[in-house]
Amino acid sequence: MTQIRSGGWFARTLHRLTADDSTLDAQELRAGAANAGCEPVSACRKGDVVTVTGRLKSVVYTPRETVPTLEAELFDGSGSVTLVWLGRRRIPGIEPGRTLTAHGRFAAFDGRQVIYNPRYELSAG
Repeated sequence: MTQIRSGGWFARTLHRLTADDSTLDAQELRAGAANAGCEPVSACRKGDVVTVTGRLKSVVYTPRETVPTLEAELFDGSGSVTLVWLGRRRIPGIEPGRTLTAHGRFAAFDGRQVIYNPRYELSAG
């Protein structure tokens, strides 16, 4: 009688065939972040200087009375963080679906996780 190990080829293949697309996408993004040596968003704490990588889910220009902002939601498979560029209306290459790595101080504002004016690097593709 053949015994199948839970971490074996068959179990991984079966999981890939039966999991939904969003679950597989999140697992792929988490693996990419780990391979790049970046912190998972879910493990980041307020005040820490972090490097995160993931895919932009949305990009929104928000006109304000004081300072306009460009806000992009970065999803890494473990959670989301909002990248906020103050005083910017548009940044070439910052668009939904793009993959990027961001570096900055992790903060919280209005109950959401943010990184203000992060340094960033767009991934090819």
